[in-house]
Amino acid sequence: MTVAYPHKSNNGMGAREILPHVVRDRKLHLVMLNRYRYNEQHSCLDLTDLVEKLDGQPKELVRDLSHHIADEARHAMWLTDLLMELGADIGKPPGVSYINEFDRLIDQESYKQQGKLDDGLIGGLAAINVTEKRGCEYFSAHIKALKEAPKTEENIKIIKTIERIFPEEVGHVRWGNRWLAQIAKKSPEHRQKVEQAKRQYVAIEQAAYESGIDLMAGAELRRLNNLLEVANTLPVWERPQYLIERLPQTLLAPELQMTRIQVAQKAWQQDPQGFIEKFVPMFLKGLNQVSKNQQKAVS
Repeated sequence: MTVAYPHKSNNGMGAREILPHVVRDRKLHLVMLNRYRYNEQHSCLDLTDLVEKLDGQPKELVRDLSHHIADEARHAMWLTDLLMELGADIGKPPGVSYINEFDRLIDQESYKQQGKLDDGLIGGLAAINVTEKRGCEYFSAHIKALKEAPKTEENIKIIKTIERIFPEEVGHVRWGNRWLAQIAKKSPEHRQKVEQAKRQYVAIEQAAYESGIDLMAGAELRRLNNLLEVANTLPVWERPQYLIERLPQTLLAPELQMTRIQVAQKAWQQDPQGFIEKFVPMFLKGLNQVSKNQQKAVS
């Protein structure tokens, strides 16, 4: 079976490249921790929704999902306690939300149709699996970055919390791999559905990940390209409706525009000269990526 791993963004930025910069800036660091808290908290909702759809069958999976919910709730609790101890915010994190964008890109309606429960189960497990892998990538990179950072009292508290969470997240990935493999063994049709779901949710996760870190000029077009990548994983007859429903928010991207304004304001307030010399060229650099992508598409 295909094994899917998280990919870096279009600009080559992955967790190993991002986290060293984050841990050096306390404000960014606390925002990142709050994002972890928000994602762990939100995953409890998604897991509970899947349990309710299963309605008690199969029992073993419902049991495992219940344990998974308990783990995620405990992680959210640990991170909440940590953030409160550090005097940090525990409200909805600023910026484009990875988890909200992930939910937006899922075709929930197709799984509510008659006879689609099996597809919904496979899709739900594939979604959990791919997001857990991204989480593991970030927790691993975060631990590495903290070990290379100054051993302040605050950093020690943070690394202890993440090191408590990380092994359980690794266990969640193994659990997901095991269940997907088990379902795929039922029949060639099930195997095909599992492989298709993996391709679809890898594309969705990548699009959601990039939307959260790409604020540069031309991001809307890159978001559109990612949306098309997701649509191409769907059956041909489902693609038009999927695109029609998501195109407006993808191109207008109100959350992206607001985040850009907030980031630009902070950059200007902190260093007007640096804003002109560094921030603006960096922002416009995104247009070069659009041009390169267009050249690749033509060739």
